[in-house]
Amino acid sequence: MEWLEKALGDGWKLKPAGGLTGQAFIAQKNNKRLFLKRNSSPFLAVLSAEGIVPKLIWTKRMENGDVITAQEWLEGRELAPEDMQQEKVAQLLRKIHHSSELLNMLLRIGIKPFTSDDFFLSIKKKIYDLNLHRQYEEVQTAIRHLEKLLPKTRNQNLAVCHSDINHHNLLMSKDGSLYLIDWDNATIADPAFDFGMILNGYIPRNQWEDWLEKYGADKEDNVIERMYWFLLYDSLHYFSWHMERKENKRAHDRRNNLYKLNKEVLPLL
Repeated sequence: MEWLEKALGDGWKLKPAGGLTGQAFIAQKNNKRLFLKRNSSPFLAVLSAEGIVPKLIWTKRMENGDVITAQEWLEGRELAPEDMQQEKVAQLLRKIHHSSELLNMLLRIGIKPFTSDDFFLSIKKKIYDLNLHRQYEEVQTAIRHLEKLLPKTRNQNLAVCHSDINHHNLLMSKDGSLYLIDWDNATIADPAFDFGMILNGYIPRNQWEDWLEKYGADKEDNVIERMYWFLLYDSLHYFSWHMERKENKRAHDRRNNLYKLNKEVLPLL
């Protein structure tokens, strides 16, 4: 934590903020608290300006080239699973997907738009390289379904996508403001990549149309097909990821999820 102590100066107490990377900390001095992180993306400044993450207080470049960011620490809580049905979540997601400022910043820092064809080629190569399509019928079926649905996913307006939306990454402050954090996997893709995770994970099937209406989706634009396409892709991605790492329990869970998704997709083919 020496790099943080240099950035902060005297009198601050530090403790890890959790997370997989070990690069985030909470700093406290008297009654003031900050959330600190090393080498955050330049994207953070625009997210802060748009009110999508807690306010960015300062950025400092260290002698070794590291960049330290300090954000406002807000009293509040992460959303519970049932909170994901709130209209605020749909509205925040729509704001993100329609922000030209966010899109322009990602393009400036070198993030290239990724079409459904790009996603399909990448996951098919990964599956074939690992020979998973020959070992698991669910994987082979999912690849076939992706190929059949691919034409319905083309020619979409691509937008900034968070790519890892779950209730742990949505924070509600005491004043009722909603923030989406942890943007390390941000990409430029079909917005269905994001809202599919919410619908499939948190919204009862008989309420999907109501949620999509709150979000502002065009019902005639193959919304459900696109959503399921990205759910299949995401499940294949993580199945292969866990298989590579020999994380058998997690891979088994993803395989079961693939079986479920394959059945749900059949009426759409």
